[in-house]
Amino acid sequence: MKKSIPIFLLSLLMSIPFTLRAQTSSAEVKVGAQRVELYEPLLRGKKIALLSNHTGLVDPTTQKHTLDLMLERGLNVVNIFSPEHGFRGNADAGQHVKSSVDTKTGIPIASLYTGKTPMPSREVMDKIDVIVVDLQDVGLRYYTYYITMLHLMNAAAAYGKEVVVLDRPNPNGMTVDGPILDMKYASGVGRLPIPVVHGMTLGELAQMIVGEGWLKGGAKIKLTVVPCEGYTHQTRYQLPVAPSPNLRTMKAVYLYPSTCFFEATPVSLGRGTDMAFTVYGHPDMEGCDFSFTPRSIAGATNPPQLNKKCYGRDLRDIPDEELIAQGINLDYIIDAYYNLELGDAFFTSFFEKLIGVDYVRQMIEWGNTADEIKARWQPDVELFKEQRSPYLLYPE
Repeated sequence: MKKSIPIFLLSLLMSIPFTLRAQTSSAEVKVGAQRVELYEPLLRGKKIALLSNHTGLVDPTTQKHTLDLMLERGLNVVNIFSPEHGFRGNADAGQHVKSSVDTKTGIPIASLYTGKTPMPSREVMDKIDVIVVDLQDVGLRYYTYYITMLHLMNAAAAYGKEVVVLDRPNPNGMTVDGPILDMKYASGVGRLPIPVVHGMTLGELAQMIVGEGWLKGGAKIKLTVVPCEGYTHQTRYQLPVAPSPNLRTMKAVYLYPSTCFFEATPVSLGRGTDMAFTVYGHPDMEGCDFSFTPRSIAGATNPPQLNKKCYGRDLRDIPDEELIAQGINLDYIIDAYYNLELGDAFFTSFFEKLIGVDYVRQMIEWGNTADEIKARWQPDVELFKEQRSPYLLYPE
């Protein structure tokens, strides 16, 4: 295990004080993109490619985007990279997005979620000097924004480009939970040996990627992270905009670590409703008073159990602090597994890609409880906390 202190952050940035409180509020947090005085000198006179989407706001009230701010200040943004859901954030989960042009600025958008190789072309890379990353992540291994960042970091290493991450809080940053990915299950929803809930910001994770030698061939890059101000890992950060079409509420963000596993089963987690990730159900579930019917809607045009009445559970009344405290709760998927009595047919092979190991499905089928399964991966969590500690930028 590598324990070297990362050297990629400018000493100026490392010396900036943070507000030390058990729970700071969103109003006290200044995201990296707002700290123009720190990153403008790094970008002045360089050709910039910006990896961002609709979450890259510097002023949620006016909807001013980091791109707008950069252009106002005369910074030379020549290309935009977009992740899953596209630059405007309205594409379905997993939907391939074509490259295009930003209608507001005329700047080319190179989609990195086209279904083809995620690496940008040499033609694009030869036109830029630095890649700036400004995305709102939610801190889950299967949430794909960090994977797009990883692809661009590999491209930066291959073509000798700099990377600057404008950091944003992790709304699940208070939690580390779940097994570390067994890399034989590496996929488009899991690309690094980290737990399901890693508790790191994209800036911290970028430092860990370089420091742990996770770039191709153990490559190094010139990486600068512009940190948030006033953020700690205990901050209850309220997202100013939905990070993707089906994570519409903070309740959904807090339940996402537990309910996303239904994606690998026939059970609906509410896609096609306004309750995605906060409910679950199936047409054949029994003994349930709650019901919902998935429809084709924007962001979920063909959801599981489309137009079928599903019976199940409504999790929206669980207090947020209880959801945060429980981390990953497998009780929900165990409940549906035994209710439907489908045996191993309940799961698809996608389940191992989401959970990252093979023993969780086995333990569910053997009748183990959620607490017993969590105890199995707890040593993973403790090892990861130690491994990640040199790369943390904010108090825990």
